[in-house]
Amino acid sequence: MKLSENEADVVEASNLQLIQSLVTSIPNTLSFKGKWSLIQTKLSDLKSHLSDLIPDTPLSVDILRSLSHTLSQALSLSLICHSLNPPSGKLKTQNDVDSISAKLDTHIKDLEILIKNSGDNNIVTQNDVVSKRESLRMESRNLITRLQIGSTQSKNTALDELLRLLQQDDKHVLIAVAQGVVPVLVRLLDCTSTPEMKEKTVTALAKVSTVDSSKHVLIAEGLMLLNHLMRVLESGSGFAKEKACVVLKCLSSIKDNARAIGSRGGIAVLLEICECGTPYSQAIAVGVLVNLSGFSDTYENFMEEDAVSVILGVASSGTVLAQEYSFSCLSNLIKDDDNLKLLVYKKGVFDSLKTFWDSAPGVSNLEVAVEFLKILAYDERLVECIVSADFVPRIVSVLSCGVLGVRVQAAKAVFRLGVNAKARKELGEFGCIPPLIAMLDGKAVEEKLAAAKALSVILICSGNTRIFKKEQRGIVSVVQLLDPSIPNLDNKYPVAILMCLIHSKKCRKQMVNSGALLYLQKLVEMEVDGAKKLHETIGRGKLFGVFARP
Repeated sequence: MKLSENEADVVEASNLQLIQSLVTSIPNTLSFKGKWSLIQTKLSDLKSHLSDLIPDTPLSVDILRSLSHTLSQALSLSLICHSLNPPSGKLKTQNDVDSISAKLDTHIKDLEILIKNSGDNNIVTQNDVVSKRESLRMESRNLITRLQIGSTQSKNTALDELLRLLQQDDKHVLIAVAQGVVPVLVRLLDCTSTPEMKEKTVTALAKVSTVDSSKHVLIAEGLMLLNHLMRVLESGSGFAKEKACVVLKCLSSIKDNARAIGSRGGIAVLLEICECGTPYSQAIAVGVLVNLSGFSDTYENFMEEDAVSVILGVASSGTVLAQEYSFSCLSNLIKDDDNLKLLVYKKGVFDSLKTFWDSAPGVSNLEVAVEFLKILAYDERLVECIVSADFVPRIVSVLSCGVLGVRVQAAKAVFRLGVNAKARKELGEFGCIPPLIAMLDGKAVEEKLAAAKALSVILICSGNTRIFKKEQRGIVSVVQLLDPSIPNLDNKYPVAILMCLIHSKKCRKQMVNSGALLYLQKLVEMEVDGAKKLHETIGRGKLFGVFARP
């Protein structure tokens, strides 16, 4: 509701008159004179703020009327305090005076907020044309103001409108964040006592956390926001817990936050959601656990809660997203613990992994599965188990997929499996060599290196070297990786590949023709493993005319 100009003037005049009456009455108070003296100072602030307020703006209505009510109560109470012995007794009267003083503090704060924001909006509305973006900015500013003043019901209504605005478009989120909505929501989460408002507040924060360019604002709120979210996890509704997990997924990527969540019992609460929550909340809770498990500081917390068993359960029966997060979390937990690797194998993780692998909606989802297998393969006891469980053809099948991360993890898995003779043979038979050679020509150095490392071990098998020799680009692609100017590429792996092929005259000739000697001379000077022997071998053959000069 908007006051007319006459009504607004009447209310403002009434407030000023009440303030003046109080200023006259207070010097005559005999009870609690010190408290009334403090109130008189606040009246001076109120009078100043009222003169700065634009009274006919919509947000001024409730605050002006509420202020009139408080000032009327204050005037009546001041008259009672003209007596040394108030009729209601000193204790009750003192409580009433303190209550009035607190209400005046609230009114002063609300007026300060109104003046700051109504002045900004008034300047904008004086323009003849207001852009859509400017209109959204004004609406956001208005809602943020309403979240800070007025009654609980008024704030609740403002929350509803804010949620509608945020859900419409991510651009609206950016505008609201730029206007300062996050700190206001955090304070609201701190002071509100109704479960409904907590739920809505966390929902608004969750929406903000889904927009990447706004996450830094949430992270900046630090431990205050984190503590509020932990309380929601502990005692909120199922929906509120779900939304709290969405925000925590953003916050838990920071080491200090991860440590704080672990030390506050957050892992236990998240595991409980994994066991009892809705499918979506279960997935998001595991997503938070993925972040937490990435920091060594939280490892003991996971072990204390027997987290591996719970996460294996999610990997077995959760949604595709929950399974994906589960394998990522398990990878973090088992990577440095061979006993845990063996434990997850004995608990039947391969069945869950196959189910996820074969039902994944896209190849990109498989990166965590391939990485999980790679980590298991670091325990040589499990390599033959992986081979026997028919994972070799699955790994080979993704070496030529269109997703860089999956290809790289698959090549790294081949490298780990290649320590086993049976695995080397099967990898070659299932066709891993052609796609690995293709990866040598990839744009990313990480891909080149992963493929070179994989080939350096599987070419130990003579059957695999025969397959390699049939590939026209094989040796040329490897020789190119001898170039010491390629950043972040360990040249010892392409050297090792070529060492597996030097028994063939044809291969030695191809190496020389591709410029290997020039690169090797530099690598010998750099003391790269195997470079001297390889240089001597193919260089000696060239010197004695074993094959023609290029």
